[in-house]
Amino acid sequence: MPDQAWWQNVFAVIDARDTAGFVALLTPDGQFRFGSAPTVVGAAAIGDAVGGFFAAIASCRHRLIRTWYSPAGVACEGEVTYIRHDGAAVTVPFANVFELRGPLIAVYRIFIDNSPLFA
Repeated sequence: MPDQAWWQNVFAVIDARDTAGFVALLTPDGQFRFGSAPTVVGAAAIGDAVGGFFAAIASCRHRLIRTWYSPAGVACEGEVTYIRHDGAAVTVPFANVFELRGPLIAVYRIFIDNSPLFA
């Protein structure tokens, strides 16, 4: 099961807006769903989707509140603060659910309402 360093690495990669690093966290056939967007499958498609989102924000910072572990996967709850390109900060809660294959994420689901980010 992932330890604290694993969780810190996941969110450090995201907060760095490192698209290649993000894709490297997933299995090559990984699945990724962000909020209510359709599920994206495969490294190239996930990279395109995540890179597009990273380009839409100036920066982000995640605060992990708690984590859960089960034989089926892991989950976490937190808050993310986005900085928009106009400099405004928007903080929203999130929950992530991961299905793992070894240390890699095979299915990555983000439960979030980030509509305030684009309001």
